[in-house]
Amino acid sequence: MKIAVIGGGAAGFFAAIHAAQANTDNEVIIYEKTSKLLSKVLVSGGGRCNVTHACFENNRLAGFYPRGERHLKSAFSRFTTTDTVQWFQQRGVKLKTEEDGRMFPVTDTSSTIADCLLNEASQLGINIVLNTDIKAIVPELSNGFVLETSKGEKIHADRVIVTTGGYAKPEGFDWLKRLGHHISSPVPSLFTFNLPDHPITSLMGISVQSVKVKIQDTKYEFSGPLLITHWGLSGPAVLKLSSYAARELADLNYEFNCVINWLNDKKEDMVRNELMNLKAANPAKHMRNLFPYHQLSKRLQDYLFEKAGVDADKNWADISKAEVNALVDVLLYDTYSAKGKTTFKDEFVTCGGLLLDDVHMKNMESKKVKGLFFAGEVLDIDGITGGFNFQAAWTTGYIAGINAGKP
Repeated sequence: MKIAVIGGGAAGFFAAIHAAQANTDNEVIIYEKTSKLLSKVLVSGGGRCNVTHACFENNRLAGFYPRGERHLKSAFSRFTTTDTVQWFQQRGVKLKTEEDGRMFPVTDTSSTIADCLLNEASQLGINIVLNTDIKAIVPELSNGFVLETSKGEKIHADRVIVTTGGYAKPEGFDWLKRLGHHISSPVPSLFTFNLPDHPITSLMGISVQSVKVKIQDTKYEFSGPLLITHWGLSGPAVLKLSSYAARELADLNYEFNCVINWLNDKKEDMVRNELMNLKAANPAKHMRNLFPYHQLSKRLQDYLFEKAGVDADKNWADISKAEVNALVDVLLYDTYSAKGKTTFKDEFVTCGGLLLDDVHMKNMESKKVKGLFFAGEVLDIDGITGGFNFQAAWTTGYIAGINAGKP
């Protein structure tokens, strides 16, 4: 049986490997439209490859996916994080867990993961065809499919697994819509917030371990580390927020207000009391020299003092109640007008894709076309940053591969 896998990324390789293992008589071919294989694997995690996340409870794991949570619960029962870790370890690739739960190869290089997948594919005799863009899938009445390339070539396959990844524009999915599938229009996910020409960008490189960031006038807020960059705001708190609010931010054309609580969960009355008590107990101390929130760097503190209109060289005795209130306001409700977004490093993730209601999650086969399977980001599945998108690729690739490969 000839099985065509369209797309040479993480999901494509995992699907191809398991399709080949399902039946040694299978002829498995990966078609990649570019000259590069596993490109996202190689750039992810700053070149270290964030393989998965150390969350080993399937229900909790599914909760890290803004799109796909309900459907992934059943998929993870077939191949989960534990399986991913064991699969790579059985092939000599040991993984390590960092403090935030992200898992990387102990080598700290993404080529370790790419080489593992390439070697496994080679050992199984999987053919790889580069620079071949599949433009149409045509089901044959008798059996199988004809794949039409952009060069006008026609390729026969008995079964097809689509692992092309996400598309930036809706028309990228037209070839799948022609087969009767429904598409959730793609918009970017996992991006940073641009603050054009804002003074805070002069603090680029400064990070705060625990802040709360909220999109004003919405339900979306997240706590976590925040990084100030030369274009605006980044870090896990911002990236999670961009993922969950992806559609709403696209509807706003990426012009919105975000509110930062620099003290995370601290409430107004608590902070006001802390500052007033500090003022009462240390009247002769300079404010700059005695400020209680040490998680904020001195440069960030000075920026916030200035934004609040407070002279930090004053003694606490000379700080008025109005100035304390102004400082509380900046610490807890610091508001920025974002205009635009920047893709997070080279890791392009989309919200949107083939609707999961069009797919049997037990085998990843299309409900519209028998013998056609899907895996990876071409589906309307996306996770927050932290290894979750790769885990979805391994899981759906495994399920699609073993089922497409069955006789």
